[in-house]
Amino acid sequence: MDVVTLLIAVVALVIAIMAFQRTGGIHDLRRQMEDLSEKTEHATKGARDVTADALSRLETFIRGQQKPSSTDEKTPEEEPPTTEHKP
Repeated sequence: MDVVTLLIAVVALVIAIMAFQRTGGIHDLRRQMEDLSEKTEHATKGARDVTADALSRLETFIRGQQKPSSTDEKTPEEEPPTTEHKP
């Protein structure tokens, strides 16, 4: 009885291997993995861009419309201290 069970298991294994090869085998599996990796990378990049844009808009909202640039007039904090004393 054990021999019959072993024979059935071997036949099932052979059929499974044949079905795997017929559906594309290991080459198709690798191609699908590469496609999935590419799609995941693309989705991650898109999510990263959307998050960066949202954070940029949030920063603009919190800090105001314009950040002071180095070409604008100097603020009192940026001016060098003077050595003159007023009487």
